[in-house]
Amino acid sequence: MSTKRKITTLVAALLMTVAANAQAPQILDDNHALQRVQVQGKYLLLPVQEKEENAHIDVVVDNQMRQSFNVKLAVDKVDYYVPVNIKRFGAKSLLLDITFHGDRRSTGAVKDFLCWKDMRQSDTFDTQNQERFRPLYHHTPLYGWMNDPNGMFYKDGVYHLFFQWNPYGSQWENMNWGHSTTRDLVHWENQGLAIEPDAIGTIFSGSCVVDKNNTSGYGAGSVIAFYTSAGHNQVQSMAYSTDNGATFKKVADNPILTSNEPDFRDPKAFWNPEIQKWNLILAVGQEMRIYSSPNLKDWTFESAFGKGYGCHEGVWECPDLVKLQVRGTDRQCWMLICNINPGGPFGGSATQYFVGDFDGHRFTTKQKDTRWMDYGKDHYATVTFDNAPDGRHIALAWMSNWQYANQVPTKQFRSANSIPRDLDLFEYEGETYCGVTPSREMLTLRGKTVKRPTEACEIVVDMKSSAEITLSNTKGECVVMTYDAQKHTFAMDRTKSGDASFSEAFASVTTAPVYGDMKQLRIFIDRSSIEAIDAEGRMAMTNLVFPSEPYSLLKVKGGKAKIYNYNIAE
Repeated sequence: MSTKRKITTLVAALLMTVAANAQAPQILDDNHALQRVQVQGKYLLLPVQEKEENAHIDVVVDNQMRQSFNVKLAVDKVDYYVPVNIKRFGAKSLLLDITFHGDRRSTGAVKDFLCWKDMRQSDTFDTQNQERFRPLYHHTPLYGWMNDPNGMFYKDGVYHLFFQWNPYGSQWENMNWGHSTTRDLVHWENQGLAIEPDAIGTIFSGSCVVDKNNTSGYGAGSVIAFYTSAGHNQVQSMAYSTDNGATFKKVADNPILTSNEPDFRDPKAFWNPEIQKWNLILAVGQEMRIYSSPNLKDWTFESAFGKGYGCHEGVWECPDLVKLQVRGTDRQCWMLICNINPGGPFGGSATQYFVGDFDGHRFTTKQKDTRWMDYGKDHYATVTFDNAPDGRHIALAWMSNWQYANQVPTKQFRSANSIPRDLDLFEYEGETYCGVTPSREMLTLRGKTVKRPTEACEIVVDMKSSAEITLSNTKGECVVMTYDAQKHTFAMDRTKSGDASFSEAFASVTTAPVYGDMKQLRIFIDRSSIEAIDAEGRMAMTNLVFPSEPYSLLKVKGGKAKIYNYNIAE
């Protein structure tokens, strides 16, 4: 993670911790136990074993349940630890009410589980990077699981990124909003937990807006968050911040929008100057629903979009609706971003889009074909920053795929975001397409040119016609990229890229159309990812890779390459 990490006084070993258990657990039956904890440190460190089933933990303080979450407590092996802040409760002792869901016939008796011996307390939690596959200049969570980017906004020189986060394990579970900030879209600073689950549900994806004109009544410049509360059903909730997103207060009358649909989620709000109102777009099953409001509180249903358009092989998710400039013209068009899982062009999750018109009430398009923003396997949940400077539309994506995201070979953390990309539109043979260009901030990372690829670098390839680019290492692992100038296609073969043993769906060849002649290709390499983007923004392809050693060899046929080393200052 290319971050200035807010690392709270780190420890190098767990020897500095103290045992959590002043007494043995009370085993109530084959799946239920109580553990009394005398609070001696800030954190209770829970041992995790990823192959086990989730255990459900209720934290009880003074006979009141204060927190509830799931965690894969260790049975016979510890993969890593996760911290629970127990100082926050202000009590001398607390009770863990633990229900195990695993099969006792295969895991043994609860009383013999390793978690009782290895549960510890400490005033610190070690978040130093212990992963060889952790990217150096992409955003990653400090620890734990991350998926969709949420609530992205810009204000007072700072970009804010919230994200789906599990602080209690490196696989999907316990959805909270984590929070990171940056001033340059490259160096990220962890800001910790932002919005936690409550009685209505866990915190699924959503958005933030900057209410410049105080339409909501929470103050000019307040930040308003919309998110899906996922409980027995999915409903939409609201919170507001008067300190630039540092803290949020949930409104008292949540939820603000409900439905009888099972998939009803991912609200994306934005100010629409053309109607002088706010719009909000929601993913509902396999369509998008559009609402309007004068004050961010009272929402009116306007229309639905989706039937008969695009790919419908999976659930539609994480929408966005932005107005973009068409290059070389004085025209602007609206583009609706629609993430889908499954149904991607090469399996699993991906981002499709529609170009059309929007009058504040209804989105329409003449587009008949399905179009993908990125033709790799690892680019999903794409959304843009609210209030970005200079009228820019800057997008981030989750850089993984639901086919194998929980199984990729990392433990301390899982998942990263893509590099920031600016979106616009371009025309080709009478059609209008989404342009995807690396954000200009990426140029600031360029260091000296070097002769060989490094684990964090950018390769710029100038091509006159068809070209073949091969990245490899001394172990014989390789990634082959091929541009066919006659067919106007670009392909990436990662079938021999390194470790693919964790999923049959990982080894793959992905192919993209190129709308016009590709003259220059920019390739962003960062330990476990390759992002290949046409310099003119007419093709993008993002794929994860897990080589046993960094790619250090480059062979180019049909072009000339320049390699820029990236010197990442922590």
